[in-house]
Amino acid sequence: MEKGYTDNINNSSIGEVQIADDVVAIIAGLAATEVEGVYAMAGNITNELVSKLGMKNLSKGVKVVVGENGVSVDLTLCLDYGYSIPKVCTKVQDKVKNAIETMTGLNVTEVNVRIASVNIEKGNA
Repeated sequence: MEKGYTDNINNSSIGEVQIADDVVAIIAGLAATEVEGVYAMAGNITNELVSKLGMKNLSKGVKVVVGENGVSVDLTLCLDYGYSIPKVCTKVQDKVKNAIETMTGLNVTEVNVRIASVNIEKGNA
């Protein structure tokens, strides 16, 4: 197995499928930024900048660890002021877990969310 790739998820008669850890991190970052109340990932990457900076930057603020039992994801987020932190974090956890499991077939064992800051600028919520 090459370094930086998840475990093989499909060994069929025609070959194997491997998914890079960065791909899982990008899926997690994109799913998290789609939740209302999330202003940006750590590193101040917002959805508007994705097209300018590229998909690779969505993995900022995301740490993915692939173990024998599944995938563990750690996210660092900036939230918009005025949203319930517990409610937004629960939505982020659910959305990230579902996105990774649906797109990769990998089992997500945990999604840990760290709030690094709160955006207090008007007009962004």
